[in-house]
Amino acid sequence: MVRPHTQLHPSQTPAALRPAATVLLLRDGSGGLQVLMTRRSMQASFAPGAYVFPGGAVDPQDHEAAATAGFRPGHAPHWRAAALAAIRECYEELGILLAYRADGQPAQASDVARLRRDAPFYAQCQALGLRPAADATWLLAHWITDRDLPKRFDVPFWVARMPVNQEPVADEQEQFEPAWVSPTDALARHAQGAFNMVFPTVRTLQRLQLHTNVEQVLQACAGEQPLFVSCPRAGLRQGKEARFMEHEPPYGELALVCPDGQIVHHLDWQHQRPVPLLRHVQRLTVGNPGMMTGPGTNTYVVGEPDTGYVVIDPGPDDAAHRGRLLQATQGDIRAIVCTHSHPDHSPGARPLQATLGTPAPVLGLPSGPHALADSRWSPDEALSDGATLRLGTTPGNRHTLRALHTPGHAANHVCLVLEEDGLLFSGDHILNGSTTVIAPPDGNMDDYLDSLQRLAQACQTHVVQFILPAHGHVLHQPLAVIAGLRAHRLAREAKVAQAIHRHPNGGPDDWLALAYDDTPKALWPVARHSLLAHVQRLQRLATAKKEV
Repeated sequence: MVRPHTQLHPSQTPAALRPAATVLLLRDGSGGLQVLMTRRSMQASFAPGAYVFPGGAVDPQDHEAAATAGFRPGHAPHWRAAALAAIRECYEELGILLAYRADGQPAQASDVARLRRDAPFYAQCQALGLRPAADATWLLAHWITDRDLPKRFDVPFWVARMPVNQEPVADEQEQFEPAWVSPTDALARHAQGAFNMVFPTVRTLQRLQLHTNVEQVLQACAGEQPLFVSCPRAGLRQGKEARFMEHEPPYGELALVCPDGQIVHHLDWQHQRPVPLLRHVQRLTVGNPGMMTGPGTNTYVVGEPDTGYVVIDPGPDDAAHRGRLLQATQGDIRAIVCTHSHPDHSPGARPLQATLGTPAPVLGLPSGPHALADSRWSPDEALSDGATLRLGTTPGNRHTLRALHTPGHAANHVCLVLEEDGLLFSGDHILNGSTTVIAPPDGNMDDYLDSLQRLAQACQTHVVQFILPAHGHVLHQPLAVIAGLRAHRLAREAKVAQAIHRHPNGGPDDWLALAYDDTPKALWPVARHSLLAHVQRLQRLATAKKEV
């Protein structure tokens, strides 16, 4: 858990959440899936003028009606009032009635004509023998309004098939101009500035466009759980506000730096100055962007003026980068740590050390016997597994880094846990936005997978909430990240095994085209290394099975 006093920005309490609901009415058009959207009033207090799906606040009457309405057995009780609210709002805003007659048949236009929008909805339905079609709504997504906004909602997004023989008629007070659009067309018009939509609407349509018809959408929702849950976070890109969902690369960094939703953190990659992440953690990215390094190699500086600093991964021998590190630390560097000896991580260590008035030890593990020539390296002191580095003496400014030997990407790879704050400096073992390359013989797939398991255990032991990788933004939800990496690797290994089975007399290039058919060909030369690592692991597994 990050210590509150180490945060860069004053804490703030987000606005209270208001229960609400919305529904996406769907139909199959001549060109495929279509959704009904409508424009909000320009005087609306929330998203004025935006095209939205019908919906609104959950009222007490929705809870009362939920006690007697008919739901599917799997329809979660805590969502039931919201499902009815979506049905009610759909009628009040667009005149669409999702209901059954007393004989069980769907409501028709003639039933709609007997209702008044300015009268209580449920009382009218009961008087006319109509039952809201709660079992015809399916949970698609769950959105929680961003923490920075003054008005916030907790909103399940439902989907329902558009009733036949009914036509939308806007109330001309809250909603205007109902229109059937395909998700792809709505997104294209929004990109052109002609169809204004708020962030959740855009992201929901992006997910919806993966389906070609209504039945596909309903089948996807059959599990009775939201397909995704999101409370977006916002940062600054090119000086403008930009919002991100949990699966997008900047999200974890925003959660670390601006936990209460403050929109102050700049996400643009730059190499001229350190980026503060916490009061005692800075990131300075080397100006070496490329296919293998992404935006560049991240050097992390841990410490404060009254404790001195530890520099993690000083990068290549880059004089300008070295000068910026000296300026960020005022030259008070107590240790230089290299997570491994690859040329984008370790060559800058000795030159940085040579500039210090009081030389700091260069720490890490010596390269293994199979390291390539440009990765052969020895530290001043071996950073043994479990060893600790400590800065500061009082609880408020004490920073303890614990080393974990994590071979796999490299035989001498080390990760570091900042124990007081639950931060994992993962080097190249875990990256943001890509999977690391395992290149035999120094790289080893068995070791990589075992190290992932060890990191998962360390995350549980030290309550790690964030991963700070050597390339890319900060990651959140470390256990989910690690589980995802392991699953990805094993799924890839299954494809490699299938490729070998199909071409038992083939070679790596034959197998590569099959096992990495979902990867751009430009990346195949790099992917070939990991394929070989998988082949070697499969061979070891086969040998072990025979011996048993």
